[in-house]
Amino acid sequence: MTRLAVRGVEKIARFTEETGEPMIFFQPGSLKIARRPEHEAQLKDEVAHGRKLGLPIDFVSLAEAQRLMPFLETTAIRAITHMRTDIYLEPAQIPLGYCRAAGKLGVTLLPHTRVTGIATDGGSVTKVTTDRGDIRTPVVVDAAGAWLRAVANLAGGRVQLVPTRHQLLITEPLDGVRPEQPITRIIDANVYVRPDKGGLMLGGYESDPLQYDPRDLTPGFEIKDMPLDLEVLRGLSERVRDQFPVFATAKVREHRGGLPTMTPDGEHIIGPVPGIRGLLVVGGCCVGGLTIAPAIGEIMAEWIVIGKPPVDLSSMAPERFATSLSEDALKEACRWHYAHHYWSAQSRSAQ
Repeated sequence: MTRLAVRGVEKIARFTEETGEPMIFFQPGSLKIARRPEHEAQLKDEVAHGRKLGLPIDFVSLAEAQRLMPFLETTAIRAITHMRTDIYLEPAQIPLGYCRAAGKLGVTLLPHTRVTGIATDGGSVTKVTTDRGDIRTPVVVDAAGAWLRAVANLAGGRVQLVPTRHQLLITEPLDGVRPEQPITRIIDANVYVRPDKGGLMLGGYESDPLQYDPRDLTPGFEIKDMPLDLEVLRGLSERVRDQFPVFATAKVREHRGGLPTMTPDGEHIIGPVPGIRGLLVVGGCCVGGLTIAPAIGEIMAEWIVIGKPPVDLSSMAPERFATSLSEDALKEACRWHYAHHYWSAQSRSAQ
């Protein structure tokens, strides 16, 4: 995952060079905050591991962290790390940029086209049926996000993940906000804060998130139809009131949400679906998949062309989950990993 993240950042930095499409991003790095002893130990492990991999990560003093992020109050903080190369950007730029670049290369794009079936013969993919006709193909990449399970089911494939509501808010512009201020994450609160268009963004991982079964969604369902709950974000902001008191008085400019996919172990699902040759899936981003997406796309393309992945992705293989896992057990495992998104395995055990 670390190597994928590094590669993803490199590809975003060279996005315009590679695609000819614009890309606006900021690279202020990130702060990670421990308020509990077990999370201070977690940060020590992360710094040691990061240094072995050559990453620019280290501890910073409370004063230095406050200099980097002036809205941060250092009350009740035990330790802070600074990862210098982390980035943030407006997410839509990546898929739209790749689509436009692919179109220039002659790729046929079919927006607003409903997939109604994936045909197989002898266990191999043969065609995709849509409301605009059939597309004959030996290979299908299912990167349908919240609809990934539903699409895989069209070919008889089983993939275990759960679409889970994630929400964030953005304040009205505030004096002193600068785009070069780092993303700030507080481990035990599962809350993140960063600049956004002159205001501050706050998002996080609630303990009992709204989960979806894509089979229950109507054909016309869109993310904008998903119900939101601002009280969840007010509760998350209250968790970090001592560190970010600004959210107690700042006015909310924007409140939005999405449906990232969670997996039972908190890792991506990438690779062939067992029992169906030619069907590959890319999902289970567990909210944090944006910056590594370009790297995964590159790997998937090579996999299709040469017949094997250029790096070992066996830890993300779809077949790693027991097919007998019940729906209730699947949802509970995914909920648990969502609710402890920033926690290491050791920290979860300590709880």
